[in-house]
Amino acid sequence: MTSQTIAEVAEHCGLTAHTLRYYERDGLLLRPVPRTSSGHRAYGAYDVRWIELVTRLRATGMPIREVKAYTELVRAGDGNESERLALLRAHRDRVLAQLAEVTSHLGAIDAKIGIYQDRIDQPGAPVRATA
Repeated sequence: MTSQTIAEVAEHCGLTAHTLRYYERDGLLLRPVPRTSSGHRAYGAYDVRWIELVTRLRATGMPIREVKAYTELVRAGDGNESERLALLRAHRDRVLAQLAEVTSHLGAIDAKIGIYQDRIDQPGAPVRATA
């Protein structure tokens, strides 16, 4: 893969160039983004993969401070895998709890849809209680 511009990476990752610059300023990237001779950012495949991970962590609700802590651990190199694992497991547990809650809410929505669908499919049938 050849290098990509900030606009290309932003589009690929579903972010804005402003967000990528913020990630860079706030220390969420593993290394400084290489620059072309004209000073433009030149993201490599390694950079893009990391940005994709950061984007997934943020999309699942990981706070910036935790993403930053994780980034610092990875940047520090070997020897802190247990801390990385603990951080990711704690985040996974929170995501699973959120998923269970959303699944429960979805069940309630599906039940309500079923009530209205029954009314449409069987207009003369007895009506179940609705809100």
